[in-house]
Amino acid sequence: MGNKTGIQPEDLYQLKSLTDPQVSPDGKGVIYVQTHIDEEKKEYASNLYYIRLDEKKPVQWTYGSERNYSPRWSPDGSQLAFISTRKGTPQIFLLSSHGGEAKQLTHCKHGTRNPVWSPCGKKLAFSVIIGKDESIHDTQEKEKEKEVLKPLEVDRMKYKSDSGGFLNASNYTQIGILDIETNGLEQITSGNSDYELDSWSPDGKYIAYHADLSEERDFSFASDFYFYNVETKEAKAITKGDSGFWQGSWSPDSQYFSFLGSRQEFKNATQSKIWIYEVKTEELLCFTSDLDVPVGDYVVGDFQQGASLPGVTWAEDNQSFYFTASDHGNTIVYYGNLSGEIYPALHEDQHVYGFSLNKKDHTAIAAISNPELPGELFTIDLQTGEKKQLTHVNDGFLKDKLLSKPEAFEFQGSNGFTVQGWLMKPAGFVEGKKYPLVLEIHGGPHAMYANTYMNEFQILAGAGFAVLYANPRGSHGYGQKFVDAVRGDYGGNDYKDLMDALDYALENYNFIDKEKLGVTGGSYGGFMTNWIVGHTNRFKAAVTQRSISNWISFYGVSDIGYYFTEWQILSDLKDIEKLWKHSPLAYAENIQTPLLILHSEKDYRCPIEQAEQLFISLKRQKKKTKFIRFPESNHELSRSGNPDLRIKRLEYIKEWFIDYLSE
Repeated sequence: MGNKTGIQPEDLYQLKSLTDPQVSPDGKGVIYVQTHIDEEKKEYASNLYYIRLDEKKPVQWTYGSERNYSPRWSPDGSQLAFISTRKGTPQIFLLSSHGGEAKQLTHCKHGTRNPVWSPCGKKLAFSVIIGKDESIHDTQEKEKEKEVLKPLEVDRMKYKSDSGGFLNASNYTQIGILDIETNGLEQITSGNSDYELDSWSPDGKYIAYHADLSEERDFSFASDFYFYNVETKEAKAITKGDSGFWQGSWSPDSQYFSFLGSRQEFKNATQSKIWIYEVKTEELLCFTSDLDVPVGDYVVGDFQQGASLPGVTWAEDNQSFYFTASDHGNTIVYYGNLSGEIYPALHEDQHVYGFSLNKKDHTAIAAISNPELPGELFTIDLQTGEKKQLTHVNDGFLKDKLLSKPEAFEFQGSNGFTVQGWLMKPAGFVEGKKYPLVLEIHGGPHAMYANTYMNEFQILAGAGFAVLYANPRGSHGYGQKFVDAVRGDYGGNDYKDLMDALDYALENYNFIDKEKLGVTGGSYGGFMTNWIVGHTNRFKAAVTQRSISNWISFYGVSDIGYYFTEWQILSDLKDIEKLWKHSPLAYAENIQTPLLILHSEKDYRCPIEQAEQLFISLKRQKKKTKFIRFPESNHELSRSGNPDLRIKRLEYIKEWFIDYLSE
């Protein structure tokens, strides 16, 4: 081991995140986004890097301390469109693949996102926010008036979001088209609805987008696909009903349109599937109806910045395609074709969080992480499964760090469910020594712990703790019945699964000190932490993060409160007794465990009043507790929040457990 040390909270400044790889049209190179934290500015900085696959040497294409992201090749590969914040709001810029300065293409008042090329390479479609009495031609420079405080008029239930704050009722996401040669702008959607741009058909005829155009959107959670005819300027719905669809993509011959989504049979616990629409016959088929895994990436992570996966990626033969699915702690790349074949093309203990296919030869560039690898790019031969590492951006930092490799296990939970978990030994583990343990619980609950890098876990391991984590019922990756089993049973068998995981670890790993156990989690994991300390005293310290403590008040204050409560607790304000029965606050008098409460001031998903109620209840009873409020932060603090506050949060967690669990 030499002088190697475990990961520390401040090491976040040294780590780099690689995301969104995009293979060039000629298949000879890849562009990607590299993000780091500017330690002087205390802000994230993202730049674009290019690698020729035959040289394997990264070349930086953009510079500066702003955010440059969403790189998209022109069809002929001669140009690259991307989004940059270098002029303030995010706008589309154009860069020649032969070098030179990037040219700003859009100057929209509220910024732009999601550039999509036309097949001819002369136009770009994009998403843009446009307010009442505003035009796509309005620029930020035209807004000279001093901001005046105004009352917020609210007449709808969906009036705020955790990521967007209080929503302007007159602002909607629309779709625009930019003519690169003339700089002409055209707005193709309008009205009081949000339109999400997806893709442009390879034959140039259609722009696909999805939207919820129902009149009662407070009670609608649908998202249907539409084809906008570029020539006639008319839009046609290709799906309709109580369904949620997203991430559309075309076969190269424009005969098939694929997308992800579900009929929402189990509300937000429904597994996403692949749907294929045949343009000529207008037939819609659920391709993965018999595949009992959710299509897409449902992995819980706390490190990658701006990671995203495509939905379905078609090969050049117009018959075959690739997609990713979350399965038993891994993201797997599957192969499928129109004949109905489905099988894993890349199945290893890892997290594939970025993917770009070379359509000509069934090779790909994938962004991959595992518990000891924060994330790098790999070349993949999807026919042989051969994988070669392409980038090494974190090697220099990690060579002096001691990382813990988790050991996976399974056990039989109640009702016949098999539950998967992992145990990480402390960094620098010494045989024969006893160690304290921290149980980590993920949010969601419809998400999945996986074989991916977790910075928080490595920090706890580096501080001398064993780390236990599991996927209790309600988690994705183990079938539809498993993910649905938590609804209406919060604090029931999900709680038993976690306690059974702890019992399994204590029975099978004799280095764990049974008298020094801690527990922590965020969001649903915060709810469960609150629930656990109200129902058992076996833990000697706990940290609850962005938690739920009272389902009665949560119903009215969360940005998703009324429908999430109805979907998950299967109750509403007409049954206060049931909401209170599932509320950790109802059991606060039983809490004896020292509890640290972490919460963000601008968390609209689990508003801070949830933490306030629990804190005051415990202090009134003279229990051991402490309340930390993070300013100007929302529900995403641990993943993408202010860098200094992210580090502070990690320090609070680490020190609380050291104080109560270490000798």
